[in-house]
Amino acid sequence: MKILTFSALAAAVSASMLAGMPAQAQERVWRCGNEYTNNAADAQRRNCKLMEGGNVTVVQGASAAARSAASASASGGSGAARAPAGSPRVESAEQRQRDSDARAVLEAELQKAQARQAELQREYNNGEPEKQGGEAKNYQKYLDRVADMKAQIARNESDIAGLQREISRLPQR
Repeated sequence: MKILTFSALAAAVSASMLAGMPAQAQERVWRCGNEYTNNAADAQRRNCKLMEGGNVTVVQGASAAARSAASASASGGSGAARAPAGSPRVESAEQRQRDSDARAVLEAELQKAQARQAELQREYNNGEPEKQGGEAKNYQKYLDRVADMKAQIARNESDIAGLQREISRLPQR
């Protein structure tokens, strides 16, 4: 004789109840390009294809007309960038001062990066820097240091290019 636990008994009862209930099938769905419909007359009129094998989940989104209207109103019809709603308005004289300060900071950083680049290039010595300490005995150590120097030069060049790009984006004085 078999003894059923409560959870096994509940599972057996629910399975027997489900067996007596008719299965609910999803309505037939047709695909019309990028749209789906469950209206048979509409699908037949538009030559849509019946979707088979699996459930279809459709998430409603904004229509194309609503999206284009929203993007047109957000851009204001011009290519100029707009400040987010609710952001404080800055006077033009104050903005010019901020731009001038930003330019000064970026130019100072650019000068430091260019000085660092000159120093790295001098140490690198066209790929043949002077050997240091134990590098005479361990050539791999020397090669690793040369590769590291080359990587530092490349990173610094990238930093210089980025600073120059940022400076070029600022309004001219």
